[in-house]
Amino acid sequence: MIMDYETAVDDILETKLKPLVKPIDREAYYPREVIGELAEAGAFIQGTNRLHEQITREIRLVEQVSAYCMTTGFNLWCHLAALTYVRHTRNRRLKERFLPLLESGAVIGGTGLSNPMKYYAGLESLHLKAEEQPGGYVIHGVLPSVSNLGDGHRFGVIAETFDNRRIMAFVSCDHPNLHMQEKADYLGLNGSATYACRFEGVVISDEEVLSDDADLFIKDIRPSFVAYQVPIGLGVAAASVRGMEKHVNRQSGCNAYLPVQPADIKERAAAMSDSLARLSKDGRVLSAWEELLEIRRATAELVLDAVQAGMLHAGGSGYKQTSHEARRLREAYFFVNLTPTVKQLGKMLDSNGA
Repeated sequence: MIMDYETAVDDILETKLKPLVKPIDREAYYPREVIGELAEAGAFIQGTNRLHEQITREIRLVEQVSAYCMTTGFNLWCHLAALTYVRHTRNRRLKERFLPLLESGAVIGGTGLSNPMKYYAGLESLHLKAEEQPGGYVIHGVLPSVSNLGDGHRFGVIAETFDNRRIMAFVSCDHPNLHMQEKADYLGLNGSATYACRFEGVVISDEEVLSDDADLFIKDIRPSFVAYQVPIGLGVAAASVRGMEKHVNRQSGCNAYLPVQPADIKERAAAMSDSLARLSKDGRVLSAWEELLEIRRATAELVLDAVQAGMLHAGGSGYKQTSHEARRLREAYFFVNLTPTVKQLGKMLDSNGA
C-alpha cells in the first residue's frame, strides 16, 4: 500500500523515531536514518510548490519531529538550513549537483553559521580565512561547534578573504584537510552529531562556492534559517503541554494551584504559530527578518516556561534523569542558547535586526 505524505510522516515518527528517543538522549545516538526516511517520504522535494509553500510544509514537519525529540528536530533544522543555502545559491552547477542529493537524503546537510551569524550581529570576528586561488579557495581556521555532520555530509561556512571580502562555501566532511573532533559532553542534545572542525588548507572548488558575496547572500538565507527554528520550540512546548495534561489529577488535582497551566502555554503557542503561519502564507517568511526575530525570541521564552511548568506538574517523577520532563528541560536550555541566542536576539532587535 502506498501511503500519502502525512500518513508516511506519522508512521516514521511513531515506528522509527519514537523507539530511538531514549538512546538519543542517554547514549548520544545520532538519528541519521530518521532524516533519511523523511527524505524518502518526499519531505524535502519542492516539486511544483512555490518556495514559501515548501517552507510552510517543512516548518510543520520540524514541529512534529521536535514534539517527539528535540535533538532530531534540531538535526532536521540543520539539514533544512543546508537546503536553504543550496536553494538560494546563484551557482548553477552547485545547485544542479547538490539540490537533488539533499532532497533525496543521499547527502545530509549541516550548518556552520553559528560564528558568522554572530559576526553579522557584531558579536564575534569570523573564525575562518579564505585565500583565493585559481579555480576556488583554500580555507584555514577553526569552528568550535558544527552539528549534523558525518561521513558524506556537507555543511555551509563563511570565510573572510585577505582583501576583506566574505565568501560562503559548501564543505565536504570527507575533505582530508578537515579535522573533526566530536563533542558529546553537553547537558542535552548529545545525539546531534556536533563536531569541532579544524580547517588546515581545505581546498574549495568554484563548484562548491555558494556565494562570492556572503554579505548579500546572508540576507537571503537568514529569514528561513530563523523561521525553521521556531517550530523546534513549538514542538517541545506542545510535548510539555501533553505531559502536564497527563498529570492533571495527580495528588487530588492540586496541580490546578500551580501558576502556569497547560491552557496558558497552548494560548501563547497558538499565537506564535499563527504569526508564523501568516508570514508563511503570503511569502513574507522569506523576508520578514525583524518579525521573525520577535517570534523566535517569544518562542524561546515560551519553551522555558513550558518545560519548567512541566517539571512542576510532574512532581517527583519529573526529577528522574530518565523522565521525559527532564529531557525536555535539557533540550530547552539548548534551544535558548541556539544561535541566535536569547541575548543575541535582544541585541539584534534593539539594533533593528542588524
